[in-house]
Amino acid sequence: MKRKAIIIDKKDNVASALIDLEERERVEISRPHGENKIIILVDAIQLGHKFALEAIKLGDDVLKNGMSIGTTSKYIKEGEHVHIHNVTQIDGDSIVENVSDK
Repeated sequence: MKRKAIIIDKKDNVASALIDLEERERVEISRPHGENKIIILVDAIQLGHKFALEAIKLGDDVLKNGMSIGTTSKYIKEGEHVHIHNVTQIDGDSIVENVSDK
């Protein structure tokens, strides 16, 4: 079976899509510490984009490659697309804020 997504660090709470994925697609995830899990996607996910491996509460860190890439601006469901519409990203010294609600 072709791998559809990748996780780099055992602390990660998001995976990155290795191919375009469809809404409601079942994606098998192999976590770095050996645990396998099936995620049913809430949204279609484009190549290179992220989706949640578990529910992530409002204000929690989004972890990719073992590091925070921002904090959630809303509750994110398991399998949901994780991007600028639901994350306040930290990019060096600047902050790119969620503007969808403004």
